[in-house]
Amino acid sequence: MSAKSQHNNILLAIIGFAAVVALVAVIGFFAFGRESEVMQGQVEVSEYRVSSKVPGRILEIRVQEGDYVKVGDTLAILDAPEVRAKMEQAQSVESAAAAMELKAQNGARQEQIQGAFQLMQQAKAGLEIAEKSYNRVQRLFDEGVMSAQKRDEAYANFKAMEAQAKAAESQYEMAKNGARREDKLAATAQVGRAKGAVQEVSSYIRETVQTAQMEGEVTDIFPKVGELVGTGSPIMSIAVMNDLWGTFNIREDQLAGMAVGKTFTAFVPAFNKDIRMKVYYMKDQGSYAVWKATKANGQYDLKTFEVKARPLDKLEGLRPGMSLIISNE
Repeated sequence: MSAKSQHNNILLAIIGFAAVVALVAVIGFFAFGRESEVMQGQVEVSEYRVSSKVPGRILEIRVQEGDYVKVGDTLAILDAPEVRAKMEQAQSVESAAAAMELKAQNGARQEQIQGAFQLMQQAKAGLEIAEKSYNRVQRLFDEGVMSAQKRDEAYANFKAMEAQAKAAESQYEMAKNGARREDKLAATAQVGRAKGAVQEVSSYIRETVQTAQMEGEVTDIFPKVGELVGTGSPIMSIAVMNDLWGTFNIREDQLAGMAVGKTFTAFVPAFNKDIRMKVYYMKDQGSYAVWKATKANGQYDLKTFEVKARPLDKLEGLRPGMSLIISNE
């Protein structure tokens, strides 16, 4: 084979290899270069924790995980003997305060009023006799047959009986009028305070029976029957199934068309269906979140945003944790 033919064959091989590389590049560009970017999120749900204001022992749990409960349904019952004891104390204090108020409002007993009246009459009678004696002694003194000493003694006795009569009259009026206005107000205030204590303990007693505040599905039950739970300790979690949303972590270069109030379509693999969703929340994930570095190419870093959206269409069976797929074509 001549050198010229050999050279031509090498040249043809190089050209053929270059053509194959170019063809592969073109195929790769159309097959992969234009493939749509996929953003994956998941379904989330609002949850609330059921807990008690008072410590106690779990006496009964009336639901199981997975049960659907409605508002007012009984979830758990606690045993709190300390709270019952406090109720007895509060009720006793209320009864005592009510008795004191009744005593203040009613005033003295009828027998006491009658006794004060008799003492007043007795003092008035003594005053009348002392006044007559003084007048008699005064006349004798004026006639010169009675010494000044006797006249002064009679006058002093008259004044003493007069003061005693006034004191007896005051005692009678006080017994008749009953307690002072301030004492009555104080007694009424004590009753109000005692009733407030009873109401407070009653609210604690109601906490021993835990009921559903919102309808939803029981997702987790933490303590077992017989276990002690402290104040505020979670007893169970309930998912509010009518409050579902989707959450996505999206790089900022993929946010085209994403804005609060905008709608988009997401694919639900669990049902092989599309669902329309509306964005209601967008927030950057902060400097600690995943960044995409592009500074090596002389450009900039891309931050990640958390995007939340609510379904506009009702999809029966949609549950928390299911995947949501967005294609950015």
